[in-house]
Amino acid sequence: LTQNALFGMGNPLLDICAVVDKDFLDKYGLKTNDQILAEEKHKEMFEEIVKKFKVEYHAGGATQNSVKVAQWMIQEPHKVATFFGCIGKDKFGKILKEKAEEAHVEAHYYEQSEEPTGTCAACITGDNRSLVANLAAANCYKKEKHLDLEENWKLVEKAQVYYIAGFFLTVSLESILKVAKHASENNKIFCLNLSAPFICEFFKEALMKVMPYVDILFGNETEAATFAQERGFETEDIEEIAKKAQSLPKENKKRQRIVVFTQGKEGTVMTKGVETFPVLKIDQSEIVDTTGAGDAFVGGFLSQLVQDKTFEQCIRAGHYAANVIIRHAGCTFPEKPDFH
Repeated sequence: LTQNALFGMGNPLLDICAVVDKDFLDKYGLKTNDQILAEEKHKEMFEEIVKKFKVEYHAGGATQNSVKVAQWMIQEPHKVATFFGCIGKDKFGKILKEKAEEAHVEAHYYEQSEEPTGTCAACITGDNRSLVANLAAANCYKKEKHLDLEENWKLVEKAQVYYIAGFFLTVSLESILKVAKHASENNKIFCLNLSAPFICEFFKEALMKVMPYVDILFGNETEAATFAQERGFETEDIEEIAKKAQSLPKENKKRQRIVVFTQGKEGTVMTKGVETFPVLKIDQSEIVDTTGAGDAFVGGFLSQLVQDKTFEQCIRAGHYAANVIIRHAGCTFPEKPDFH
């Protein structure tokens, strides 16, 4: 396993996590389990959550979470995972840099001073979490200012496996396409996550431009349903949706697309035939916070994929990582994994 074998690019955010009440969700029109981008009406929410509830700060951002978990699962060598994204020159940016270093991820941030580092309010009620992302600096990533620079592109070329969350489609489609085409032309593995219903619904054009390059497509049951609706698949059956997503047009014919849909405590669906793999059992009382469970699943999966393990093994590692993460606040984990 070599350094920089796994490449991720996305929105680096600082998660502001708090257990809130239903009144708080209602006040800002939030669903109990959702991911949305902050609008004008949410601006005060970020101040109120800090004043009113006990908050914890954790390094977040979907892609960054996943590559971090992958690196944690791998342990040695350090810096197998590389991450690109945009932050501000501020306190929160500094925290993200420190946390990436602690996780032994090689993070190369594009730093700018127009916008502050992005944040994400994780509003926790029971075992649900409603995520509201204020992208700020994360939204300022520029292909020509960062990805295209020779020393950065060299890191991209070193990778064998690429992972980008669908959230980044709202930021820099041209950066995603450059990486996706490189992977496809060199028969490397490019993975994309549907990430949220709003991506499938409002950014479907961008999503479908990237889809021909996608070797592994991740998503959860709600995203899969929204994707199916938007594509006009006439089925609500998750295995059928997975099969249809698998057969969408693909550039690199040397690899058949694999589709992996998680369903919380229900089993994970994977198209190789079409199989459903049960998740690890966990007692409700042991669940601290489901924030980052999906990211952790992907991280576990990628940790084995980058080592050429079977897809079944990838899924087992994904289930293991998610099972660990939901016992901790935010996307955080113990010092070492215990995965065999």
